Amino acid sequence: MTPQELRAFCLSFNAAVEDFPFNPETSVFKVLGKMFALTSLGARPLTVNLKCDPEDAVRLRGEYEGLITPGYHMNKRHWNTVAVAGGLPDRLVRELIEDSYDLVVAGLPRAERLRLDRP
Repeated sequence: MTPQELRAFCLSFNAAVEDFPFNPETSVFKVLGKMFALTSLGARPLTVNLKCDPEDAVRLRGEYEGLITPGYHMNKRHWNTVAVAGGLPDRLVRELIEDSYDLVVAGLPRAERLRLDRP
């Protein structure tokens, strides 16, 4: 997955936006103001921080040792750093991004979740 593909996929979700609250190099992808992905698209190797269910986070780190690690500068219980171009299948990276988005949406107030469902 290229940086352009990563950006496009993150922005493909309903109400997703890209923001730069930390610096011009760090893309933060949010849904209704809540972060679901954080990356430096110009970094090599390309990685992305993604929210993850705590039990899944531990399992994924063991299964993909060195490619999925505790979230860098994040709450390591709830966030993983995923090596995008490090040998993981693109399909898995997309699933992890979608899971992160879904976890964030699930934590939104009901009224905001309902607003996302409208066309």
